[in-house]
Amino acid sequence: MSRRRMVRGLLLAALLLLSALGSASPASVGNSEDYTVDEAERTGGDNMVFDDYRGKGCVDDTGFVYKLGERFYPGHSNCPCVCTEDGPVCDQPECPKLHPKCTKVEHNGCCPECKEVKNFCEYRGKTYKILEEFKPSPCEWCRCEPNNEVHCVVSDCAIPECVNPVYEPEQCCPICKNGPNCFAGTTIIPAGIEVKVDDCTICRCHNGDWWKPAQCLRRECLNGQSLS
Repeated sequence: MSRRRMVRGLLLAALLLLSALGSASPASVGNSEDYTVDEAERTGGDNMVFDDYRGKGCVDDTGFVYKLGERFYPGHSNCPCVCTEDGPVCDQPECPKLHPKCTKVEHNGCCPECKEVKNFCEYRGKTYKILEEFKPSPCEWCRCEPNNEVHCVVSDCAIPECVNPVYEPEQCCPICKNGPNCFAGTTIIPAGIEVKVDDCTICRCHNGDWWKPAQCLRRECLNGQSLS
């Protein structure tokens, strides 16, 4: 073989190689076996994520699949569901209302249940037994009723018959320690008698109207001495 023919052969081989490389796709470069494995894994992963169980079963919150007609509890619900072709059909009963004084509620079933009702009353930070009577203050009488409510009666004090009533410890209503009286000017005088408030003036409280000023009678005086 001549040298010229050898060179022409090498050039032709080089052109064929370049042509083959230019027409090759990116997917054909590399190990075809590896590409087949990767594609299979990708396809398998897609099936796990996007499986559609409509008309075949039902899936709960954890991904567990239930058969058609099977009864199950989805998520944290206490009410059962039945798997149908249209999806889960769950019980939604009208649960009875709980007692407003219920202190212990259980959620084991589909509806909450009251297991303990408060059997005492609370009043001003203290607790009392049912039907217990107590006096939170000298003026109040109270009782813990069966419905856990406190009913109280407040003493209705009569109007004192004096202008200087006093409150004694543990007594609700004020008392007139010195008896009925009224004002004669700025002087307090007892009711029921005439009182000489000075040498020329005699006063007396109104009968039953202690809050009114006393009735006073002034006489003519000379040098502070009564003329009568």
